[in-house]
Amino acid sequence: MVVARVNTVAFQGIEVLGIDVQVQMSGGIVAFTVVGLPDKAVGESRERVRAALHALGLALPAKRITVNLAPADVLKEGSHFDLPIALGLLTVMGVLPDAEIARYVALGELALDGALTPVAGVLPAAIDALANDRGLICPAACGGEAAWAGPDLDVLAPANLLALINHFKGTQVLTPPKPRMQEQDAPPPDLRDVKGNETAKRALEVAAAGSHNLLMMGPPGSGKSMLAARLPGLLPPLDPAEALEVSMIHSVGGLLEDGRLLRQRPYRAPHQSASLPALVGGGTRAKPGEISLAHQGVLFLDELPEFPRALLEALRQPLETGKAVVSRANHHVTYPARVQLVAAMNPCRCGHLDDASLACARAPKCAADYQSKISGPLFDRIDLHIMNCS
Repeated sequence: MVVARVNTVAFQGIEVLGIDVQVQMSGGIVAFTVVGLPDKAVGESRERVRAALHALGLALPAKRITVNLAPADVLKEGSHFDLPIALGLLTVMGVLPDAEIARYVALGELALDGALTPVAGVLPAAIDALANDRGLICPAACGGEAAWAGPDLDVLAPANLLALINHFKGTQVLTPPKPRMQEQDAPPPDLRDVKGNETAKRALEVAAAGSHNLLMMGPPGSGKSMLAARLPGLLPPLDPAEALEVSMIHSVGGLLEDGRLLRQRPYRAPHQSASLPALVGGGTRAKPGEISLAHQGVLFLDELPEFPRALLEALRQPLETGKAVVSRANHHVTYPARVQLVAAMNPCRCGHLDDASLACARAPKCAADYQSKISGPLFDRIDLHIMNCS
């Protein structure tokens, strides 16, 4: 009976938990079993790993294979367990050296032809690997992301499983990946382009200078959304520590394009139809919500009273503490959520409260009913109010 061990990780928010992948091959009824509280994606890794090895010309021995993901009481989620399971099988089959594999943390999803496809969470995994004096094995598309952990981190970023095997056998040398930044997009909208709206522009400058939350109230077409889109252009650029922290959240959410770190402050503008998990965080894998993806940036909520009341109330704690807590039965996941909230709304449902020729017949009662959808505690967390944005 032979047992191989491979290091990988699981995620609770942006926190990294070390996972020991134990692969045992023994006699008995032929089977391939994955235990240790795996979710559906992890359980299906058996077929992806089997197909990837077959593409390399390797067949699994007719033995009983058991893969244990320890600690067994932590839920394992995601497809990044494919690569460590495959490495454990290759080690126990004698294809790869056990001592070399033990020096690395591995994560990656396998295609059926043996290619390695991108996965979420490579950046926090790389930082954790460096802290534990280990190297990192990840897909080639995520190599630029992992390289930001530091020059002392040994990163192997192969395009496929065959290249990784050849590297350990000495027949091929993998080039260390280079850190990659997000390409410079077009500059954000400039406040100089706005004509008029002097009071609103002054409030926007004050909000940017003091990181104040801002509420703009005015009739349709008064420029509320236009002004909100220009707030990121007034904010200072992300410093290296902030860029790393913001990129870690986007990495866990699987939103880093080609493994490139962010250089611009996030600007998120969710629609009124967004669900509670989409805005605050949650779902089956407890992913970060819009308020966490806007960390160190701007969260813009247009037509604020049109959002469900329960959803708006859920924003109170993150705005107060700067953290979004996603509660589960067996654990809590916490994401950073230090955002600058900018909200816009009409004074009433029709939006023409101050224009007698256009206002509805229920004015001004309709304005009181419409504005009452926003609770007092939420209003208290908004520092600046522009009551007539025109």
